[in-house]
Amino acid sequence: MLKQIFLPFGKINRQLFIALAIIQSILALVFWHFASNGLVPKPLKVAEAFFTLITSKSLLDNVIISFILTIKAMAISILITLFFSYLSVIPFFKTIAQFIVKCRYLTLTGLIFIFTLLTHDGSQLKLSLLIFGIVPFFVTSFLAVIITTDNQQFEICKTLGYNNWETLYEVIVVGKADQVLEIIRQNFAITWLMITLVEGLSMSEGGVGTMLIKYNKYNDITNVLALQLVIFVIGLVFDLILGNLKFWLFPHSKLQIHK
Repeated sequence: MLKQIFLPFGKINRQLFIALAIIQSILALVFWHFASNGLVPKPLKVAEAFFTLITSKSLLDNVIISFILTIKAMAISILITLFFSYLSVIPFFKTIAQFIVKCRYLTLTGLIFIFTLLTHDGSQLKLSLLIFGIVPFFVTSFLAVIITTDNQQFEICKTLGYNNWETLYEVIVVGKADQVLEIIRQNFAITWLMITLVEGLSMSEGGVGTMLIKYNKYNDITNVLALQLVIFVIGLVFDLILGNLKFWLFPHSKLQIHK
């Protein structure tokens, strides 16, 4: 079994995987401890700041602010993505969907001024930038799912006498529902990553991004790393929740993983 650890495509059981992850984490912490100098705080110091941070009311308030903004951006982005992705099978909308995909190469830095002019306040600015930043990645992921659809599924619908709209509904809308949730799960990380960036543009409403910028301003590296750890843990929790939600709503998706 130990040979499988270093073997390409080797298979190990869950217990060994967990043990391996724990050992590697301990080794990383030991390396961090001895490699730390006067500028980079040691793991124990960061851990102390982490527990102090998670027990403070200010963190909870700022996390709630960031979470609400993230959910708003995700909800609007999902609606935009589904609209253009579903209609991308229609030639008229295909070019629009492809243009949205190409927009992922645009950087937000050069567009902040334009969005500032188009929005009325800092809240709308942050929301607009988040949506603009994540929709192209949502659309890219979902178009890849549509393109890789087995032609046999379309042929079955034709055999059953479905018209083109009914085929779109059965094969794409219903048939890809579980993969839509998986795409949301994968791209949630992008949204959560960008939240600290956009919150720095308008700090009046607070948020974890605002806290991070304030700690950076005063070179408080210990609290910066502690807050980064908080952001990381929150991201892992939501990833776990979305993963379990997918298996609960679409039990058949487990069969695809075990193949």
